[in-house]
Amino acid sequence: MTPIVPGMVPKHEQLRARLVELVSETLAPGDLLPSERQLCLDHGVSRITVRDAIGQLVSEGLLVRVRGKGTYVAQRAARSRLHLASFHDDMQRLGRTPTTVVLLVECVPPPAATATALDMRAGQQAWHVRRLLLADGSPMTVDDAWYSAELVPDLDAHDLSGSIYAILRDHYGLPLDHAEQTVAAAETGAEFATLLGVPATRAALVVDRVSSSGGKVVERTRSVCRGDRYELQMSLDRGE
Repeated sequence: MTPIVPGMVPKHEQLRARLVELVSETLAPGDLLPSERQLCLDHGVSRITVRDAIGQLVSEGLLVRVRGKGTYVAQRAARSRLHLASFHDDMQRLGRTPTTVVLLVECVPPPAATATALDMRAGQQAWHVRRLLLADGSPMTVDDAWYSAELVPDLDAHDLSGSIYAILRDHYGLPLDHAEQTVAAAETGAEFATLLGVPATRAALVVDRVSSSGGKVVERTRSVCRGDRYELQMSLDRGE
């Protein structure tokens, strides 16, 4: 392999570009990166240069360091289009295997803002469902969702480890056909950091969505998504 030589581009940036090419075109997610010593020999650079380049890619989410074992290629980010679909449908479309851990199911009065979003009267009960969503065994998202108990009176009788959207459609005749959604960047926070396997200060994508069926509001959900494993894709057209 041609050694890296001094030039207008710093050595660590040249090495970073080579490692990005290696990760993108040769290695697969979960593969072990060559050792620092081997990278020094292959590219004719110092260990400091190697560590600088690897450090950049770790911070960007392309590589993951495992103490005592080495540096590995990170899992590819799941690219979700901005459309109305369940996590299970989205992951299957991407060729990934979705699984769900149900963390909480309870029927309680919702917070005031959620009750307003769901067009509920004061004192009405709602199902609160919190789930950890995984793709190929890797934590992706914590979903914190609310559903009016008047619309779905026995939601807890169903298997909530699959697609709740399918349950709403098939058992309650409430196929979701419209949603208003906002996406913001925020720190993951201590509440969800352990579940997602990241530091509490790691950036996350926070998705707040209110979904309806035939003009009737059915769901209010807040999803905290790992920022290094999730991308949002959208198509844009020039407006009038």
